[in-house]
Amino acid sequence: MAIWLTKDSKVIVQGITGSEGTKHTRKMLAAGTDIVGGTNPRKAGQELDFDGVKVPVFGTVADAMEKTGADVTVIFVPPAFTKGAVIEAIDAGIGLAVVITEGVPVHDSAEFWAYNLAKGGKTRIIGPNCPGIASPGQSNAGIIPASISGPGKIGLVSKSGTLTYQMMYELSDFGFTTAVGIGGDPIIGTTHIDALAAFQADPDTEAIVMIGEIGGDAEERAAEFIKANVTKPVVGYIAGFTAPPGKTMGHAGAIISGSSGTAEAKKIALEAAGVKVGKTPSETAQLMREILS
Repeated sequence: MAIWLTKDSKVIVQGITGSEGTKHTRKMLAAGTDIVGGTNPRKAGQELDFDGVKVPVFGTVADAMEKTGADVTVIFVPPAFTKGAVIEAIDAGIGLAVVITEGVPVHDSAEFWAYNLAKGGKTRIIGPNCPGIASPGQSNAGIIPASISGPGKIGLVSKSGTLTYQMMYELSDFGFTTAVGIGGDPIIGTTHIDALAAFQADPDTEAIVMIGEIGGDAEERAAEFIKANVTKPVVGYIAGFTAPPGKTMGHAGAIISGSSGTAEAKKIALEAAGVKVGKTPSETAQLMREILS
């Protein structure tokens, strides 16, 4: 099993004809993803050739869904057009929208998230500013390299793209059910808690790695959720132990304000919930290795 993305998922790519959309569509296809179409209003009716695989281009998400049965969209459009692309996906009623784009204005993210809730929250949004979601051996929606790890029994949820890749590599001998990169912007669709709940419910996920970072209180809230709801072993890592207060580190949401949002405070909260927290990604991987061994 996997969460949210499986071998049966039918994927479209919004922005498939752009340089990033084209490049990563080719990589997703190579990973075994069932990409059934893409969208570009100006190039509707065309057909793209990806090493012998023909992918049709549609004018809208709704049209692509009607013609192909797509239930997942991966969004590779510039920041200025991302809000419109997500709202179009929500209006079409697609089940999962993976928003890769970096640099989306926070008020745009707030607007399309509120719009989704007003429409009943039927579309799961992952991102923005994220590497996407990968269920190794089944499907890959985003930019997570497929060669890092194969299928296995670990669930991974992470704010950081590069740390997602490192953790998958370090634990590749155990493998993963699904890895979810939720992104590090101040406002994101899917949270640590959403992924933790899904991994808890997934019978094939035996243990969970959670990667957070400084700023905000998402990790503290996740710790409360774990304490109350998660029975599977969880190990964690918090990026930013050496970050100076008041400086944004990497992600827009990764900033310490006063005494809140520090890596140490998050570590304490997680450990109080029974989560083993490593001081480095490699130490965190070793903690998981000890649990599974």
